[in-house]
Amino acid sequence: MRGGHTFSVIASDVEITGNLSAKVDLHIDGKIHGDVMCGSLVQGEGSVIVGKVVAETARLSGKVDGSIEAGELVIEASARISGDVLYQSLTIAPGGMVEGKFKHRGSSQPNISKATVDINKAEPLILGAQAKAG
Repeated sequence: MRGGHTFSVIASDVEITGNLSAKVDLHIDGKIHGDVMCGSLVQGEGSVIVGKVVAETARLSGKVDGSIEAGELVIEASARISGDVLYQSLTIAPGGMVEGKFKHRGSSQPNISKATVDINKAEPLILGAQAKAG
């Protein structure tokens, strides 16, 4: 669609088995058993994705069991992530949980040690260009 902004919604009563690829933005409230590739992803609290997530931007609030690759990634307080994370900009809200390796996109460091992050403080954890200064 030229010049217009479109998105697709996967409702909470929908379960998909297989890879999902979209040129439009996605809002997922249902369950996906397969890889998800899209421009922008918004995941609802009750949503479950079992597979790899690749998106330009992603706002995750549900459960992801698989690796994540995103330019701008926001992990909300209700999110439970189990898998490696490749990001350019990362924000983790208080309460958000990630178990896996973190690697900054374009990072010259070949190895990042495995980490478990459980944020329970008042301010979000933000990793990106501003975190590199200092």
